[in-house]
Amino acid sequence: MGFFSFTKEVSMDLGTANTVIISDGHIVVDQPSVVAMDRHSGAMLAVGEMAKMMYEKVNPNIRTVRPLRDGVIADFNACELMMRGLLKMADTGRHLFTPSLRMVIGVPSGSTEVELRAVRDSAERAGGREIYLIYEPMAAAIGIGLDVLAPEGNMVVDIGGGSTEVAVISLGGIVTDKSLRIAGDEFTEDIQEYMSRQHNVRVSERMAERIKIHVGSALSELGDEAPEDYVVYGPNKITALPMEVSVTYQEVARCLEKTIAKIETAILAALEDTPPELYADIVHNGIWLTGGGALLRGLSKRFQDKLNIPFHVAEDPLHSVVKGTGVVLKNINHFPFLM
Repeated sequence: MGFFSFTKEVSMDLGTANTVIISDGHIVVDQPSVVAMDRHSGAMLAVGEMAKMMYEKVNPNIRTVRPLRDGVIADFNACELMMRGLLKMADTGRHLFTPSLRMVIGVPSGSTEVELRAVRDSAERAGGREIYLIYEPMAAAIGIGLDVLAPEGNMVVDIGGGSTEVAVISLGGIVTDKSLRIAGDEFTEDIQEYMSRQHNVRVSERMAERIKIHVGSALSELGDEAPEDYVVYGPNKITALPMEVSVTYQEVARCLEKTIAKIETAILAALEDTPPELYADIVHNGIWLTGGGALLRGLSKRFQDKLNIPFHVAEDPLHSVVKGTGVVLKNINHFPFLM
């Protein structure tokens, strides 16, 4: 970007767990969706990774906030501050004037008009001038490399931090979609609840997330891919004395069972509503898994065994949506479904 440039183009995956920004065709920001603020003045103290390091460790004068819950904005002011901070990280050029931003932002397919307006308003207040919204499953499909404008059916299951989006895409439109406010955060809560009930140990949200990453599984039999047990340290729920608990992937698979079953049900419901011609395409092409939840061990195999349809995990599931928004940003006139 030049010294006198006025318009800057950025695309963004505004996620519940992570926010990713692409500028000039490159991922320039990949940070947790967390902001730390002064409790009295409301001023932003830290954003992204720095704020996440403070999360659940702060003193009474500091408030750490995750502005998005279940895929939508829960704290409007905090979201605006977070977007400003992350966009500042993305701006590496020197400008005489603050550039106006042309933005493409991914949003959940189940968003209401009010929720879409909240995203648009936050983006405008953070410096956006020309703002386009795209549904996340559509962006994920483009990011994977699918031809969304072709006359054939493709199915994408995007399991993010706050929501799971199940969509059948054909001819540049979403034919069938199911949006579920159940995803990675729900997995984390399940693990917290299980550790408290089964082992009498209190674990923080961040510790539960680490358990999910190290020994998270959708199957109780993983064979050669089985991870080693993960050791958790925490206070006893009753005595407050320190405890050391070894957690296995089989335990985590059992405690995630109900939540994964709900996602399975949503996929089945979307398939039931799919026209037969498109259904045949999906059985032939398979179903694509994207989002952070797609990294859960054994998930694609579990779905495949249950539904008898091939499941493919995207090559870079965490960045599928933002890569799609990046493609759309370069070719805005070619995609009539943008909002």
